[in-house]
Amino acid sequence: MGRPAAGAGLRPVPAWRAAGAAWPAAGAAWPAAPAGSLGAVQLTTFWERMRAQFGDAYADSVAKDHVLTILNGRTVNQALADGEDVKVIWRAVCETFNIPERRH
Repeated sequence: MGRPAAGAGLRPVPAWRAAGAAWPAAGAAWPAAPAGSLGAVQLTTFWERMRAQFGDAYADSVAKDHVLTILNGRTVNQALADGEDVKVIWRAVCETFNIPERRH
C-alpha cells in the first residue's frame, strides 16, 4: 500500500509538511533512542496526547486497530515497534484524524 500521488490528497498540506519535513522512505526505521535519553519522555508525552485526544480505552484501540496509510499501512503500535520516530507517528495520527494544529 503506497502513498497517494502528489496533488491527489483531499486535505490541505499540514504546515509541518509544507515546511519541508518529509515522510521517511517505506520500510526505513528511525534509530531507537539510547537508554536514558529523551526518547522515553517523548513516548510518555505521546501516550498522554493520545489519551487526551481519544480517551483511555479508545486511544489503545486506535493504536492497536487503526491502520494509517500515512504510516505505510501500519498501526501506531506497529510503527512504534518498528522504531518509527514518535513525532512522526503523532503527526500521522493528527493528519489522519484531523486533529487541530493547536493540539500538535
